[in-house]
Order: sequence, then structure tokens, then C-alpha cells
Amino acid sequence: MIILIRMKTTLRLITMLAGLGTLVGFIATGCGTARGSYESAPYSVVRASGKFELRDYPALTVVETPMARCSNGSDGSFNRLFRFITGGNQAKQKISMTTPVFMSGGDTNAKMAFVMPAKMKTGVVPKPSDPSVTVGELSEGRFAVLRYSGGRNAKNEAEALERLRAWMKQEGLKELVPPIYGYFDPPWTPAFLRRNEVMARIDFKPQQLLPIGTAF
Repeated sequence: MIILIRMKTTLRLITMLAGLGTLVGFIATGCGTARGSYESAPYSVVRASGKFELRDYPALTVVETPMARCSNGSDGSFNRLFRFITGGNQAKQKISMTTPVFMSGGDTNAKMAFVMPAKMKTGVVPKPSDPSVTVGELSEGRFAVLRYSGGRNAKNEAEALERLRAWMKQEGLKELVPPIYGYFDPPWTPAFLRRNEVMARIDFKPQQLLPIGTAF
């Protein structure tokens, strides 16, 4: 009798774990599909080492706005950029959302930026209606990048940057300017499934950059 009860308990546990695994699989697939439905900023991978990569980026046209460094866009910065791409510009033109959302700067000069679709160069992006939104460009260059998961907060960003800088030191790479953080997922994505990146522009001559689509 005791053996039968234990067997039933074990079977229930196995069924629960299988169901949980299936649920996690569905969530992961859904998050991957949501992320994959957006155009992403193009780059070429020069070299990869686990979650670390050296990438070449072309010049990227962006729209950007000031943000509070400690916010996730809750200060209105995300909504300002979202209004711009949904017709809040002088041409009333709708523009497709892309990934990642870039965040950079410190406490006094933090910015959030949306990357424009590849077909939209700086000269054809409509003028923002909101004066706090501006059109700019992230110049081409080579970046050291670490991909990591988790929620967006100062602790996770600091730990990711520390890991990236340790790898860069090991590889003899020189950081030129403060880092950029890239966030790929909507806020409802579970933290452990999120794709986040920290990017550091390194000392490298533009003429040595790889053409987009080339990878070693």
C-alpha cells in the first residue's frame, strides 16, 4: 500500500514537472517569436567567445530622447519615441519598431534611442513633432559585446559591464567611450528569457571594418 502511494506521488510529480517544462517551452518560444518579428540593427560578427563577441556595426540612424538613468522609460522617454514612430512626426509617417532599444549615458546625460529601419537613412527620417526627440546617427565602428539576461537595473548593468571589461582587458581591447546598453524584449518578457547586451566601442580603424554579412 505504501509503495503504491509513493508511486502515485512520484507520477504526479513527474506530470507536474513535465507540464512546467512545457509551459516554459511555450513562453520561451513566444518570447523568441516576439523578438524575431522586429527588424534588428545589422552587424557582422568578427569573433565570438561564449557570450562575448566582437562586432562590426555600420552607421545606424536613430531617434533619441533624454531619459532618467534609473528609469525603464517610465519617465516618458519610451512613449516619446513610440509616439514618433506611430505618426508623431511632421510627416505623420508610421515607422516600424526595431530592436534593440539603446540606452546610454550617465545620471546627467542619459538617452534612450530607437534604431530606424535600415532603408531609412538620416536624410529621409521625418522631423519629430516633439522638440525633445531628435534624429541622430550612431557612427560605424567595432564593438566588444556581452549578451546577458535579467531585468534592467543598475546592478545587472554594472555586473555585465564589469564582465565585459574583464574580457576586454584579457583580449587587449581598448574602450573608447562609455558603453551602450541594448534591450531586445518587451517588458512582459520573463527576466530569465530576456536578451540584453552591453556594448563598448573599441579602438579600431574604420577602413578595417568587415562588410555587413561577413562573419568568421
